[in-house]
Amino acid sequence: MIQHLWERGFNLKKEKKGQVITDLRNEFDKAKAVIFTDYRGLTVAELSELRRLLRDKDIKYRVVKNTLAKIASQDTPVSSAKEIMKGPAGIAISQEDPVTTVKKILEYSKKNEKLRVTSGIIEGKLCAAEDIRAIAELPPREVQLSILAGVFQASISKCLAALNATINSFAYAIESLKQKKLKVEG
Repeated sequence: MIQHLWERGFNLKKEKKGQVITDLRNEFDKAKAVIFTDYRGLTVAELSELRRLLRDKDIKYRVVKNTLAKIASQDTPVSSAKEIMKGPAGIAISQEDPVTTVKKILEYSKKNEKLRVTSGIIEGKLCAAEDIRAIAELPPREVQLSILAGVFQASISKCLAALNATINSFAYAIESLKQKKLKVEG
């Protein structure tokens, strides 16, 4: 309810501002991705469509006054973004895969050019808009993990093959010595 009142432009009382700050701080603490956007020009219907698209991937999109966001970011991984919190900003917050978050935001911004990505915090690191676009080129976390597992599996297979070859070579050497000894004795 607080979020809806704030987004409609109603003035918040001090207690409600405190609640917004607490909620944001909790979200910032747990976030793996926080993407800052400029939403100026988007209609309410377009913002609702964006939220619906993001909600499917458990990503929250909030429009919050910058002063409240700056206060909420203190002592969180998002504190490094204080200097860039200027002008109206929409904030996409995800506790899941950062790559998916970035892809979904950029997917919508390609469809609706009024939404512009300005910067973000990805796993605690401040990223410029260009960095965010580069992150969007990465495969999702699950794909990255499967690639890594494949690399480990291939490495283990090669290591086992090398060990097996060493054991076979040793066995052949022993057999050769045995044959030589038998020829010498016989």
